Amino acid sequence: MIAWINFIILALATIGTAVFYIKSVGPAALAEKIGPDAYPKCARYRLIAAILMTVTLVNYVIYLFYPLPLGLPLQFGWGWPLSIAMGLIIGLPATYIFFRGMKDAGEETMQPKQEHTLYGGIYQKIRHPQAVGESPLWLVFALLLNSPFLAIFSLVWFPIYYWFCLAEEKDLVLRYGQSYRNYQQQTGFLFPHVRSTEDQGGRA
Repeated sequence: MIAWINFIILALATIGTAVFYIKSVGPAALAEKIGPDAYPKCARYRLIAAILMTVTLVNYVIYLFYPLPLGLPLQFGWGWPLSIAMGLIIGLPATYIFFRGMKDAGEETMQPKQEHTLYGGIYQKIRHPQAVGESPLWLVFALLLNSPFLAIFSLVWFPIYYWFCLAEEKDLVLRYGQSYRNYQQQTGFLFPHVRSTEDQGGRA
């Protein structure tokens, strides 16, 4: 019973995270309807999404002790040390990209502000470093917990984060206009643009 309750909460918290985060990245569109109150309202949506995301992480840990009776192996066949090593190989660079994105976004990571300008730093290389860094961390958590089921479940986060990015881009175009369209052309979506020698001024 505990296993199913935990899974239901996990599923609902995952869905809730997606819904509230999507709502949080639309301040410009919402401002057209309710005015400047849209930005603090979206900050509240983002806080709710962060809380629900924390709940899902707790559900991951609980699953280790109360797995679903699905017939799947409870642990990977190669043993916990290799799972931890794989988790670190994926997790260390992902964590760096995620926190670098948070640092360069500043307070807008949690609190969208109407007066905020476009970001610098790592955002000059890719437009969504936080999504690039954070999305694989769910798979890392599953590996550290050595759970095949959680590893499979973690795959759902990749399309969710992609959805986040698309929704955010739509609002950023509305918010910044042509400046953001120019930024889209100059900067990679999830990966840096590969520039030819001609793009770099013809240098060898």
